Amino acid sequence: MKTNTDSGEQQDRRQKVEVVKRNWCAEVETAEVYRELAGRELDEKRKGILLRMAEAEERHARRWEKKLADLGEPVPTIPDSLGRRLKHWLNRALGTDIAIRRMEAAEEKHEAEFRDQRDRTLAGEEDVKDFLRESALEEKAHARALQSMVPQLGPRAVLDTILKRERWHGRGGSWVADAIYGVNDGLGAVFGIVSGVAGATNNQQHYILISGLAGMIASSLSMGAGAYLAVKSEAEVYEAEIAREKEEVEENPEEEIEEMSLFYQLQGFNPEEAQRMAERLGENPDQLVQAMAQSELGLSEHRFPSPWKSSASAAISTAIGAFIPIIPFFFMSGMAAVIWAFAISIIAHFAVGAVKSLITLRSWWASGFEMTMVGVIEAAVTYGLGLAFGAIS
Repeated sequence: MKTNTDSGEQQDRRQKVEVVKRNWCAEVETAEVYRELAGRELDEKRKGILLRMAEAEERHARRWEKKLADLGEPVPTIPDSLGRRLKHWLNRALGTDIAIRRMEAAEEKHEAEFRDQRDRTLAGEEDVKDFLRESALEEKAHARALQSMVPQLGPRAVLDTILKRERWHGRGGSWVADAIYGVNDGLGAVFGIVSGVAGATNNQQHYILISGLAGMIASSLSMGAGAYLAVKSEAEVYEAEIAREKEEVEENPEEEIEEMSLFYQLQGFNPEEAQRMAERLGENPDQLVQAMAQSELGLSEHRFPSPWKSSASAAISTAIGAFIPIIPFFFMSGMAAVIWAFAISIIAHFAVGAVKSLITLRSWWASGFEMTMVGVIEAAVTYGLGLAFGAIS
């Protein structure tokens, strides 16, 4: 009986040692990546955050080293394996922003692992439980800091962000972006259709009109539906995240305050300032919820536009843009109609680019010229493909 008990204790000890070694390796490797990213980072603020996170991971590693010593185990060595070299190579090859995104996912994974280990830690090891809890909080704060370092902005999101800066737009100003991009998409899509069909049918007016009008309707409905779903989804995501943060604050306000304090420390505040700011937020749960949502996902309290308003704006503007290339075919046919369609479409491309510059703050002629070149290339490619398909048929 004693042998079975000893065997069970030895197995538990081996499992514990393996977990501690795995945690130590994860902390050391994460710290190495942060220092490597910091060494390549030009922005001083981002560099400082990465270095502070590296120091936190190294501090965790030292705690795991102490635990190994308590268990009578030596500190392991991390072999210079092919997989490890490949990870470092990927971080360099993919660029800093993608590497930061990869580290964000790793931090979230580490947070989940630490919380799971804390829940499975036996009674009597309160120091280990406390350390795992602190580590999970720091990993979550690291993930939030990383998320705030790399904005998820494409061309459309950049335009929306610029629009939000103007006070008179508020949140409802996004309909302007819907309108601009609607005209742009409708014009580009149907101009390509008209050019291609003209080349394939030897400029036959009937086919060009049918295909152009069909393209206009399809593009308009597609853009309208897309704008409606985008605005509706954005509001739903905001509400869901706020509800989740509110639930976390209500269930464990002390932990959320501590997490907010860690996040402020990563931004460069000293521990006393960070704790004071977090506790001040904690006095008003609603403010704490908003601060947590903003630090985690960049969400802030604002008024969302009507999905129907955005949908109508996108659909109507797309239809207007799509209608432009087919106007000449209502009055003429043959090559003359194609030339007129090309001329007014190119002028419209330039006009859309110039109008867009009022929001993006780029030079109006540079933005207009860029759109014009896009239109010329689009017309040449689609007309050429149409001629090739027409010759084959």
